[in-house]
Amino acid sequence: MAAKRVRLAQRRKAAGYSQEKLAERLGVERSTVVRWETAETEPQPWARPKLAAVLQVTADELQELLDDVVLVQAEPSERMSYVLEHPSSVDLVAVAYLHERIRQLDEGYDHAPSTALLGPAGQVNGQVTYLREHATNPRVRKALYEVEAESATFMGQLVWDVSQRRDHIAPIGYLDDAVHAARQAHDPCTEAYATLRKSFVALYGEKEPVKGLMLAQQASEVATGCSPSLAGLSLLHVAEGYAMSCDAKSCEETLTQAERQLDRADADDVAAEYYTMNEFNRLAGSCYLYLDLPERAEPILRTTVRALAAKKKSQAIALANLTLSLIRQRKLDEAASTMHRTIDAVELTRGGGGLNLAFAAGRELREWRGEPWVQDINDRLLALMAAI
Repeated sequence: MAAKRVRLAQRRKAAGYSQEKLAERLGVERSTVVRWETAETEPQPWARPKLAAVLQVTADELQELLDDVVLVQAEPSERMSYVLEHPSSVDLVAVAYLHERIRQLDEGYDHAPSTALLGPAGQVNGQVTYLREHATNPRVRKALYEVEAESATFMGQLVWDVSQRRDHIAPIGYLDDAVHAARQAHDPCTEAYATLRKSFVALYGEKEPVKGLMLAQQASEVATGCSPSLAGLSLLHVAEGYAMSCDAKSCEETLTQAERQLDRADADDVAAEYYTMNEFNRLAGSCYLYLDLPERAEPILRTTVRALAAKKKSQAIALANLTLSLIRQRKLDEAASTMHRTIDAVELTRGGGGLNLAFAAGRELREWRGEPWVQDINDRLLALMAAI
């Protein structure tokens, strides 16, 4: 595995030094600076105060630069095999490899069935836990806790998907592990996201809206200091919990709070890329469906379907909700067309949320079950069920 301390090299350049000039200033060989920047070694304790002074950073800031290891070649190597055989030797480069593997798998979530991701993700999660249990370096252990928090959250998401949202115990077990690991790593954003995913299980699996909105509120409170967009997303699920409880006033008030939080997000927000107005619209549309206001949900969901073209699993959920809004307004021709698009999307992704909503829409077509177009839809749903 090849790695770099990219931010350390950037700081050196910003301070006006080449590797050779920095080595000369510190009284070391240029190869020593190269090994620092490729994460092969770290500066000895005696060299750190002078290095920090030359780079114009504090001791703590220098430590952050040294801890920030980025993988530039992520294929497994003899080094990773050695680390797994000798877990006490785990270092930040091995941690960076594991982090990159989780990132790659997570990137595939919207395009690949969860069944295809579960095995590789489980393997990485097991390796992370095993190495964290044997790590002797406190900094490496903290970094492993950070990766474990992400990998356990992802595992909770995948396990719930693969069970078609029927298994609530195993996902919660992974998410509890994620919350614990995030707290050990002092990572409030990952803690908040794992807690938010626990609220999903309560809202959509256990069908307990009060429990779900309380967990989502807890997630929002944890995220407030680190990510306005994640805090806003959490509030959207609080609003959905109120909508499920038929509390329209609290739902509307919370949607307004969520919008304010999302408006605060900027480029520095660690979650801004993922939790945008698309998520606001998708969940606002869902809220209006729960409040039996399909005519308000429809235009919002139409916009959302178009905006989520690149996120197939989320788009499948929006399509299914749009189908429900059309059925409830008795716009049957449009409902039939949208239902087929929903099934197309679910066939591609096998996402549990879209699948469950597709079947819910199918049940609402029972009034017209004698119609040929409904029989065609039912045939596709039966084929989908048989393929699961």
